[in-house]
Amino acid sequence: MGRIFLSASVPVHGRGDFFESANPFLIQFAVRELLTVCLGRRTIVWGGHPAITPMVWAVCESLGVEYASAVKLYQSKLFKDVFPEENLRFKNINYVPAIGNDLQESLKRMRRAMLRGKFEAGVFIGGMEGIFDEFDMFSTLHPGAKIVALRAPGGASMQLARKLRQRNDGVDFARIFHRQLNVSAEEPRRMRRRAESD
Repeated sequence: MGRIFLSASVPVHGRGDFFESANPFLIQFAVRELLTVCLGRRTIVWGGHPAITPMVWAVCESLGVEYASAVKLYQSKLFKDVFPEENLRFKNINYVPAIGNDLQESLKRMRRAMLRGKFEAGVFIGGMEGIFDEFDMFSTLHPGAKIVALRAPGGASMQLARKLRQRNDGVDFARIFHRQLNVSAEEPRRMRRRAESD
């Protein structure tokens, strides 16, 4: 099963101008549509942003997709005191050691670990300056991978889409993802419902 990297977050006030253009509802909607299109058909890889992880869990639950094979969650141990409670449900988290208290170096280490291996595509939704950092690293490590940056949800992905001259500016996100990621709605999901003991 091919892998897709998801870079997404909901911008917060006071971090550049990302908050001003961001639409939190559309960011969440776009992430849910990506998951609905891809879960069980592609492996989704992401860094455990607290606004995104609960959505991934909820969509895995609603689709009956076994998260251990459908997603790969990476988390820097720098954030161990603020991990979302959903982390406890993902038993396959890749915890990456922090580099002291250095935020930038710890994130860089986590991103390097997260972006190892082959990827079909990188999807960028909403977000702040981390979107640019992850795009730079992803596009360097995976020059042949498809890049999908969404405009409509705003934030850093809107700026990235403009820079890349991508026209993914509608809100029919499912259609965008089916087309851009070459995932057919007819493609069966490789899923297995979790046992009760999980």
